[in-house]
Amino acid sequence: MEWTAFETLAAIAALFLSIGVPVIRLNSSITKLTVMLERVEQDVAANRTALEQQRAAARASHEKLWRHNEEQDAQLQNHETRLRVLETGKDG
Repeated sequence: MEWTAFETLAAIAALFLSIGVPVIRLNSSITKLTVMLERVEQDVAANRTALEQQRAAARASHEKLWRHNEEQDAQLQNHETRLRVLETGKDG
């Protein structure tokens, strides 16, 4: 009778070890993955913010370049007009 109780307790302990240990390892792995996923989400959010800031800066820089280009085009057109007037004035 005493051996039967011992065998039952040993069977319960073996069952716990065979099921409990993998569950504990799985829980640990899930916790690590959760922490890693949260970190990845933070990194993605930070990268999105940095990318939007970079796009805004690039947009402003391009607008400045285009304004400068348009000013130069107007100035060149003015010079062309003045040269044409001078050239036609000398010949005429």
